[in-house]
Amino acid sequence: MAWRSARNSSLLCMAMLIMSVGCDAGGIAIYWGQNGNEGTLKETCATGNYDFVILAFLATFGNGHQPTINLAGHCDPSTNECTKLSPEIKSCQAKGVKVLLSLGGAAGSYYLASADDARQVATYLWNSFLGGQSSDRPLGKAVLDGIDFDIEGGTNQYWDVLAKYLSGYSKKGKKVYLSAAPQCPFPDAWIGNALKTGVFDYVWVQFYNNPPCQYASGDIANLEDAWKQWTSDIPADKIFLGLPAAPDAAGSGFIPAGDLTSKVLPAIKGSSKYGGVMLWSKYYDDETHYSSSIKTHV
Repeated sequence: MAWRSARNSSLLCMAMLIMSVGCDAGGIAIYWGQNGNEGTLKETCATGNYDFVILAFLATFGNGHQPTINLAGHCDPSTNECTKLSPEIKSCQAKGVKVLLSLGGAAGSYYLASADDARQVATYLWNSFLGGQSSDRPLGKAVLDGIDFDIEGGTNQYWDVLAKYLSGYSKKGKKVYLSAAPQCPFPDAWIGNALKTGVFDYVWVQFYNNPPCQYASGDIANLEDAWKQWTSDIPADKIFLGLPAAPDAAGSGFIPAGDLTSKVLPAIKGSSKYGGVMLWSKYYDDETHYSSSIKTHV
């Protein structure tokens, strides 16, 4: 009976795809911004491979620091050059791609000194990148879809406060999506508490550079155990499998596309919280065409 209902469901899904109305399949999220040789934002969204593009990074903020965006070779924020991205962001959104700004990164200078500091950062993000208004909008007038937390340093304090303040801005009209990129060891050392708030829409867990919970040459047991913990313990709408898009995109954790589609995805797609795959990064995806080779399976 279960087999029959599952089969009927998949047939319905196929019929919906044929009718071009889609069905609840997974999507691909990609990080863009840390390599000037990865193509433009407009070109990235024009591939049709990605449902989310995450701009990396707002690398300096909090504790009285002047917030500074770092998009590597793409543009120079000190001369307002990054405002040229505004029409590209709108081009992505017109294609149905959600564009988020990622806070943090591995090499940033950031931390929140107090709950009030978190409030001030939320206000800055709202006015400078989201639906608010400011004379200084680093990416121009385009209104981003949300904020991503890629916190890998500083302290683990007040990220929950920042997330709640940002979530509160959704009441002002346009939904502010919140995402996060924790490491796969559970709970995440930096934003574990913030993820308990229940205000995050998407959590792309980094199943790389963490051997105890990542895939290893045919063995999916550790990854599957970690996946089950994340999907059962974190109150987010969708959980994504975060992966490097090429072997040299991370120190460890790369999964060959064939292994991903034949072994890993079948083991995790049964979760109602399965959202798809996150890739680091567009530059490496250009090297391997990883997203193209997995897209129909995600």
